Amino acid sequence: MSTTHPWLSSYAPNTPHEIDLDQFPSIVSVLEQAIRKFGDRPAFSNFGKTLTYHEIDELSAAFANYLIHELGLKKGERVAIMLPNLLQYPIALFGVLRAGLTVVNTNPLYTHRELKHQLIDSGATVLLVLENFAHVAQDVVAETKVGQVITTTIGEMLGPKGYLIDFVLKYVKQQVPHFELPGAIPFKQTLKLGARHTLPAVSIQPQEIAFLQYTGGTTGVSKGAMLTHRNLVANMQQSSAWLGHGIKEGEEVIITALPLYHIFALTANCLVFMKFGGLNYLITNPRDMRGFVKELAKSNFTAITGVNTLFNGLLHTPGFDKLDFSRMRFTLGGGMAVQRAVAEKWKQVTGVTLVEAYGLTETSPAACINPMDLKEFNGAIGLPIPSTACCIKDDAGNMLPQGEIGELCIKGPQVMLGYWQRPDETAKVIDAAGWLHTGDIAKMDEKGFFYIVDRKKDMILVSGFNVFPNEVEDVVAAMPGVLEVAAVGVPDEKSGEAVKLVVVRKDPNLTADAIRHFCHDELTGYKRPKYIEFRNELPKTNVGKILRRELRESAKTD
Repeated sequence: MSTTHPWLSSYAPNTPHEIDLDQFPSIVSVLEQAIRKFGDRPAFSNFGKTLTYHEIDELSAAFANYLIHELGLKKGERVAIMLPNLLQYPIALFGVLRAGLTVVNTNPLYTHRELKHQLIDSGATVLLVLENFAHVAQDVVAETKVGQVITTTIGEMLGPKGYLIDFVLKYVKQQVPHFELPGAIPFKQTLKLGARHTLPAVSIQPQEIAFLQYTGGTTGVSKGAMLTHRNLVANMQQSSAWLGHGIKEGEEVIITALPLYHIFALTANCLVFMKFGGLNYLITNPRDMRGFVKELAKSNFTAITGVNTLFNGLLHTPGFDKLDFSRMRFTLGGGMAVQRAVAEKWKQVTGVTLVEAYGLTETSPAACINPMDLKEFNGAIGLPIPSTACCIKDDAGNMLPQGEIGELCIKGPQVMLGYWQRPDETAKVIDAAGWLHTGDIAKMDEKGFFYIVDRKKDMILVSGFNVFPNEVEDVVAAMPGVLEVAAVGVPDEKSGEAVKLVVVRKDPNLTADAIRHFCHDELTGYKRPKYIEFRNELPKTNVGKILRRELRESAKTD
């Protein structure tokens, strides 16, 4: 990579400019090294049950054997995993990959329509689903290529305690709707069947597809990003090089509250910390904030990743500020813009800087990360990580100079092959020179730090002036009485579009007039909200991203 890239001079000492792409040929080789080095150390913990690296080895091999020997799956076939964060997840994940197959990560909260689309589009032949969501699967599998459904329960891998958990969920809380899936097999049964076989040597090449990682659909039709073993290993190596100086092998405990089916947690938590022999502390339901804080108190954690809404939720949960943060060395935020008010409060409460990172499903995901020794929140998404180049382009595809605003484009070994069976969609985002066009509006400063201004499609045009929702939201989020806020553009006869705020109150006495008065001092006239609506909650994806599109659509029908 050219030394003219300004961000290289801003790298922390001893951070390599390039990574060794050939160190690991596949994700499986990373797992095998972790098993050799850290076999007896804890790898994953959930509901008080912990599995060591040796146990993950044994169980994932059994699942791989079931897929190969009992089902007869051939290399490259797709297996859909529809689970929240449970111990079954890493067992199945690594089992699928060790069998030379492709993982189709599937959101457990999908509707019938969404699940059907993903199963048909991916051509998955096996579906592993939590019983709580099996009633959704029963209505669609017959219309797909799924030939075998595997069901599991929350408590299936938890021992005697698990039976009690499952009984309460099914019969007391009635959280397991009735379903009928003839021929479905329990997860534990697959492990028993697989344990009778010996895992064959499966040759896995770097360019083979490890994951079909479907985009969240917040900007259009959900598409499967083809992420290869090389993509994921590269991003693990890049992130490891960036984080590595502050990580102690075999001693880290990372809180994994974002679901492992999301690319952020999959790479940053599962793969990076596996390489270092860390423990992933799995949080199954982070929306239960009080329960989440109780888990944090038990975990002795050293790191946590999340999105802005998750950090904000924790800060407003009783007891969080009483936790022991003495072992926590870093907090990494991504997936959506981190708001300054949240970052500053996080630093005040925990003593640790909330370091913002940036990535996409299409980049496996990390592309830019702020320096890990950052003293204060800086509003930047960070510097391009090793072996990564970023640039700003105008609408004609020309590179723009430092300081100019345009579309952020990325090039590096973590960039996807393309969208599954959608060459037309791939061509829209990866240009002839290999640059991935992110759809995010950004700029770069003289030190090589990149700043997101906003997404192209979220931009509001008020009387010819561009209004970027993130800026408006950042201002209003700093108000003491505001819990959450989203800004969207709505049709307006006079100005074409006007700014509408949707606010969740922290102070029930907060008024629209108070917000307008606050904005008057902070924002230029055309950026100020014309409409303000109060709600009890904002629509979000399961990962916590605010669905501005949904807010725009509801505004049209008001």
